[in-house]
Amino acid sequence: MRYVLLGNPIQEWATALAVAFAAAVLMILARTFLIHRLGAVAERTETRVDDWLLRMMRNTYSLFIVILALYLGSLMLEFSKKHEVSLWRIAVTAMLLQAAIWADTGVRVWRRRYRQAALGGTDSTAGVASTAIIDFILRMIVWVVFMLMILDNLGFNITTLVASLGIGGIAVALAVQNILGDLLASLSIVLDKPFVVGDFVIVGEYLGTVEYIGLKTTRLRGLGGDQVIFSNGDMLKSRIANQTRMFSRRAAFIIRVRYGTSPDKLAAVPQMVKEIIEGQEETASFERAHLRNLGEWAIEYEVVYWIKTADYFVFMDTNQAVLLGVIRGLAERGIDIAFPTQLNLRAAEVYSGQPPPLHSPVSGTGAGA
Repeated sequence: MRYVLLGNPIQEWATALAVAFAAAVLMILARTFLIHRLGAVAERTETRVDDWLLRMMRNTYSLFIVILALYLGSLMLEFSKKHEVSLWRIAVTAMLLQAAIWADTGVRVWRRRYRQAALGGTDSTAGVASTAIIDFILRMIVWVVFMLMILDNLGFNITTLVASLGIGGIAVALAVQNILGDLLASLSIVLDKPFVVGDFVIVGEYLGTVEYIGLKTTRLRGLGGDQVIFSNGDMLKSRIANQTRMFSRRAAFIIRVRYGTSPDKLAAVPQMVKEIIEGQEETASFERAHLRNLGEWAIEYEVVYWIKTADYFVFMDTNQAVLLGVIRGLAERGIDIAFPTQLNLRAAEVYSGQPPPLHSPVSGTGAGA
């Protein structure tokens, strides 16, 4: 007696099951081999590709392998066109789900590596805070795209759904455009890194140390201890001077000496300043010192030199030493520092020997008695 099931004899069903079993075993063995092989490679290298492939293999689920193996076995059987389409859609759906899991795994591997790099750097707080939103956006995009592909594969008309999502997205974006603007600005700050946590920045009239970079705001700790909060959008629209990223600091000042100083003494001032600055060779380097201008009330010299570090305290200590040296040098050479004076000239008065009356007599006509 010959048994038939769904139009196929039992012998063909047995062949199909054997093919499905063999395919499942081969795929599971291949997955196991790749996991061990990639694990050994990942321990020896510092690249990210092998780490991603290893996590991808580990997240290859046996359920999807079984579904794919059963589909391969079903190819040994003959079904109606309707059943063949259904089996094909099931197999493709399983493969799309597995591909979505692989893509999701890649995003999570990137997030973990990024957080590890951020925690080891100066922008740890900003890096850890920002990876959450970047991870959320990327994973949402992955799953939305793959779910639309799955729905399309199952025969649903996704055109209307995509149009509805687009209209709804535009409405939501208009409603929360300020929040989205700050959110995108946060991503721009994190990826472009114009500043990181710990940098000393000047934003307009405010200056302070970057204390926190969040999804909506960036916070500075001012010199007076107050916390200044900017929205990320306003932060990027402003001109930002990042003082921490200076490799050296330019210092300049003006020396004003009194008119009447002899030309020989005036000619000696630039060399004197050069020697004073070169005496601070560990922290400063001389650039120039010139007689710049004959001002209204003083002869002016312009001095420029460079501090070899961006450290503000080193700059102040060195500048103080240079200025004190200039004051001592001018005093030793008999050169007076000029300061603005004002002379008030009045017409000469004849002194009568009597003090002026406190009150002038009142002039006018008196009333007769």
